[in-house]
Amino acid sequence: MSTEQEATRAEAFVALLAREIEDGDVVATGVASPLVILAIAVARATHAPRLTYLACVGSLDPDLPSLYPSSEDLRYLDGRSAEITIPDLFDHARRGRVDTVFFGAAEVDAVGRTNMTASGSLARPSRKFPGVAGAASLRQWVHRPIILLPRQSRRNLVPEVQVASTRDARRPVRLISDLGTFELGPEGARLRARHPWASLDTLEERTGFSFRVEQPLPVTSLPDARTLAAIRELDPLRLRDQLVGA
Repeated sequence: MSTEQEATRAEAFVALLAREIEDGDVVATGVASPLVILAIAVARATHAPRLTYLACVGSLDPDLPSLYPSSEDLRYLDGRSAEITIPDLFDHARRGRVDTVFFGAAEVDAVGRTNMTASGSLARPSRKFPGVAGAASLRQWVHRPIILLPRQSRRNLVPEVQVASTRDARRPVRLISDLGTFELGPEGARLRARHPWASLDTLEERTGFSFRVEQPLPVTSLPDARTLAAIRELDPLRLRDQLVGA
């Protein structure tokens, strides 16, 4: 049976995140980021064995034998080469020493602004979201910020975010969803690729802003056998399937 037939949507999504990490990169994670931790572990086990990982739990290059339900699980301290504080992480990022951080969001618009704060207005919020933490600063300091949306819909890809928690008008940003890959920025949104299971019609139906389409529109490649094996070994509980898609 081919890899294409075997790979689930969640596995293809994780593999796509892992491909964003290059060998030798310095990568950091914040809270509530199990899919990113899995992608880092997969990248380390396959094409990027020399990456450096700064974990929000306070460890530098911990062992990653398995994905745990919480990204703050203290088992992510095991095997660390050193301890690292949140101020350390910000200091490294501000000095240009962090290559990639993946950012989630409740809302994203076509110019790349994200809302991680609240619905309604900032003065009178109707619902509060988890919060910005350090994303507003980190997004501007890291070399390659990436936004991820494991469940794309018109509720999270919106014409204009209700509260702009993060923005970076200097450069475009890549957004990876469970349906495709976009580039967002001052010139608006462009669909760079669609995933094999997502048609252009589906992407248009589940995107709340207008976007240009890359011509010809590439289709995302699915994980090879080595990557797929790493995903399944590192996530035996299949937590990935609970976090991606409808």
